[in-house]
Amino acid sequence: MREQWNSKVGFIVSAIGSAVGLGNLWRFPYVAANNGGGAFLLPYLIAIITAGIPILIMEYTIGKSYRGGAPAALARLNRRFEWLGWVQVMISFMILIYYLAIVVWTLSYVGFSFTQAWGADPSKFFVKFLGVTANAHTLGGIQTNLLIPFIVVWVLAAVIMYRGISKGVELACKIGLPILMVLTCVLVIRGITLPHAADGLQYMFNPDWSSLAKPSVWIAAYGQIFYSLSIAFGIMISYSSYLPMETDVVNSAFITATANHGFELFAGIGVFSIIGFMAYSQGVPVEQVAGAGVGLAFMTFPTAISSLPTMQALTGVCFFGALFVAGITSLVSISQVIVTAVKDKFEISHNRAVTFTLVPAFLLSIFFVTGAGLNILDILDAFINNIGLAVSGFLELILVGWFFKLEQIRQMANRYSNFPASKVWFIGCLKFVTVIMLGIMTFLNTRGFVLNGYGEYSQLDVNIFGWGSLLIVVIGAIVLNNAKSREGYATLDPLTTKEVALYE
Repeated sequence: MREQWNSKVGFIVSAIGSAVGLGNLWRFPYVAANNGGGAFLLPYLIAIITAGIPILIMEYTIGKSYRGGAPAALARLNRRFEWLGWVQVMISFMILIYYLAIVVWTLSYVGFSFTQAWGADPSKFFVKFLGVTANAHTLGGIQTNLLIPFIVVWVLAAVIMYRGISKGVELACKIGLPILMVLTCVLVIRGITLPHAADGLQYMFNPDWSSLAKPSVWIAAYGQIFYSLSIAFGIMISYSSYLPMETDVVNSAFITATANHGFELFAGIGVFSIIGFMAYSQGVPVEQVAGAGVGLAFMTFPTAISSLPTMQALTGVCFFGALFVAGITSLVSISQVIVTAVKDKFEISHNRAVTFTLVPAFLLSIFFVTGAGLNILDILDAFINNIGLAVSGFLELILVGWFFKLEQIRQMANRYSNFPASKVWFIGCLKFVTVIMLGIMTFLNTRGFVLNGYGEYSQLDVNIFGWGSLLIVVIGAIVLNNAKSREGYATLDPLTTKEVALYE
């Protein structure tokens, strides 16, 4: 019998734990600030309503009703759709091996926060700490100072994964999410009580209504939705496959999206309040010190922490502790995509599936504790997120929306829902609005990489770690799709078949 969550609350907490990741703390505030500030919240809200929530409902329903991870559930939807599930599994695998590196860095920086070990020049310290080489193909050897946190994170992830869904993933999220909220609350309170915190908040929220006329702002809003809600790469299908059939997925989708977005806004208040104080202390505009991604977390923010008049250690521990907890809960959710898919296809035990997932991921992730780790991560993340995820989402909506009966999925979703998903909204958004936005996003992102490369990296590095990573996704999906599966893999067991038939 398929394992299940202990409760609907456990599932929602785990889904929120997956959605609330590193990007919520460092990516959303910067994306908002650079795309119209407060005005960006309007296209972002529209993106949540037209893409985020409908896709969550669709993926929750597919996973719950067809009782499998992405490949199995899509195969049961239509035997010819299985390959897309394996594309999503391979995308998750690629994200897993580099996402772990960032979690390792955050764990190290929790320790550094107690003494502000990064000194007067956090940017130089970060580069030296990672032993960064000149390019992505010069490895520079393993950085021994990263080995202990590297092993700690892997052991923690393995312990959680081997314990299974209810005793591992669910328990970890139930423990981690409250800790994350407490740390974030302390960070926000500390931030808004600083002098000139309002300068940072004005930079993040000051509305530039003219930006709404720019297509790039709307594309950024839809891109953030996929990055933030963990949709289109198998997580939510896998998680929902462990739900009881009577679960209200419509309500669950609204709760997950609302909680995730609320956390993004709340965390952004804390981060940019402190950035505002830092800009004031240095006598420079906020936009001059505000950065995105790794730069904000490991270069800009340590500088801000050191400039605080008091409570530097507490602020640092709260910020990097929050990053660490958010990273761990997302890390296990990404791992679960692969574990579920392997268990479904080959009918092996949970522990063997975890081993099958973690061992190769562990070996490949060693690349990210070398001197080239930061460079490889930067390229890999850009291509997997901007092309891989966009293409995966686009294809999922085309296959499910145009070559399967979306109305049937809507009826499945509504059967146990307290309030129904309307036909016009659900089908209209998934078949038209979001497909068009994802199509445009995919085209522009791909065109940009083809014409301009990526950053200041050489074409060799971009070809190996950018286009090469996408090629690995495709090859891996083909191999796994064509591997011999257990008998009856693409069909439902009698009980589930009977349950699904009730919807038809």
